[in-house]
Amino acid sequence: MSSTHRGTGSGPERGGGTDPAPGRRGGLLRTKTVEESIRDTEEPEHALRKSLSALDLTVFGVGVVIGTGIFVLTGKIAKETAGPAVALSFVVAGLVCALAALCYAEFASTVPVAGSAYTFSYASLGELPAWIIGWDLVLELALGCAVVAVGWSGYVRSLLDTAGVHLPQGLSGTHEGTFGFDLLACVLVLALTAILVVGMKLSSRVTSVIVGIKVTVVLLVIIAGAFFVTGANYEPFIPPSRATEGGDGLAAPLSQLVFGFTPADFGVMGVFAAAAVVFFAFIGFDIVATAAEETRLPQRDVPRGILGSLAICTVLYVAVSIVVTGMQKYSELSTDAPLADAFKAVGHPFWAGLISFGAAVGLTSVCMILLLGQSRVFFAMSRDGLLPKLFSQVHPRFGTPYRSTVALGVVVAVVAGFTSIDELAELVNIGTLFAFVVVALGVVILRRSRPDLPRSFRTPLVPFVPALSVLASLWLMLNLPAETWLRFAVWMLLGFVVYFAYGRGHSRMNSRTNGRTGRG
Repeated sequence: MSSTHRGTGSGPERGGGTDPAPGRRGGLLRTKTVEESIRDTEEPEHALRKSLSALDLTVFGVGVVIGTGIFVLTGKIAKETAGPAVALSFVVAGLVCALAALCYAEFASTVPVAGSAYTFSYASLGELPAWIIGWDLVLELALGCAVVAVGWSGYVRSLLDTAGVHLPQGLSGTHEGTFGFDLLACVLVLALTAILVVGMKLSSRVTSVIVGIKVTVVLLVIIAGAFFVTGANYEPFIPPSRATEGGDGLAAPLSQLVFGFTPADFGVMGVFAAAAVVFFAFIGFDIVATAAEETRLPQRDVPRGILGSLAICTVLYVAVSIVVTGMQKYSELSTDAPLADAFKAVGHPFWAGLISFGAAVGLTSVCMILLLGQSRVFFAMSRDGLLPKLFSQVHPRFGTPYRSTVALGVVVAVVAGFTSIDELAELVNIGTLFAFVVVALGVVILRRSRPDLPRSFRTPLVPFVPALSVLASLWLMLNLPAETWLRFAVWMLLGFVVYFAYGRGHSRMNSRTNGRTGRG
């Protein structure tokens, strides 16, 4: 695998002439060449064990994307924004993700190194942009995992209540102004952290079982719900447009504050407005790229895993949205548990219980894979010296970055224990879209700066596809509230402080640029 890159990168005819140039670029935009990234993965103390296949990666992708969104978001957005045309909103959101996925696939097959968008940015845009995107991903994945763990806890408490088992209020989390600690969310994160430390193969086996159960439940719901579909419920498929007042102040979408654009529900614009919301349901497919370094044949299998998981999830989302809007008139759907309540409305509460079970099981894999992705980004940044080197040590027996996994797992567990689900989840959206923009730009830049690199997967129609990905991602970002942008800016500002106070001086590229031996 890596010999191909080394041979291309070190030969006097091609790599010898192009390798030093990008890496020697100094200052904040100094880049780390693909060859240097590959060599770093071969250092014994930093080498991750390669055990994953294309099937494992596809399972990871489906495991993290299919969560509560498929059971809740479909009906909620149908009722409030798009009507039965929410199926088209999922298609639009899926196409936006597909554009980004094509860019991720090229990068992951060209630079099969842990870190995903962080590593890709380091090879194309430079150290400071790479740090920014890495800092962004740490927040995105940590916050996402904490929010998912809290959601999982709610489902499990509901199932326990049904069985007659009740947790003390103080251990059930913070609800409606009452302070408490969410014991179940904390325990879940710690248990999944232990599984990730033991090894990727065990993690993939656990995930495979969970995803198998989750997808089975989804398919059963689709098949069972199809028998209760009434054609009249689809009329009108695209309800008449209805202007909305939007939010006030910082709660308003940024597009409204900057351009004076008034958002609308329903109609054609409602379909696109809904796409910006249901995009949240697709978040996670890019995490497949963080496992590239632990894949046996990354050049072939990572693109398959990314694109395959995205295709499967899009089909499932569209099918569920068609079923739920066909079972019950979109205007009558509930917003808390629309799919479950739709089955209750047609006199089949058993399926409602099955949906709750499927959601609880499904969120387990979502939480695990978010932890996986976060620890690999943190590991890659530590290996490059931008974070303390102790976090890039690999366990001698399990071959996993155990220190970064444990440290981040404990932090997320504590955050999950004291976090209630609120608008903070929107930070996950903006962080992911920002990563999409950076990766798309990086593909174009690396095509120009390193045309000699072997690319087993090539994004089609460059630069048009990356440009469309950037524009689509920016458009979705503009639909997010201004307060989300403000929180994001504060986190980024903190990241700049950490970089200039620690990362810049300790960077291994700083040592290499100055002609010294790396610190690692």
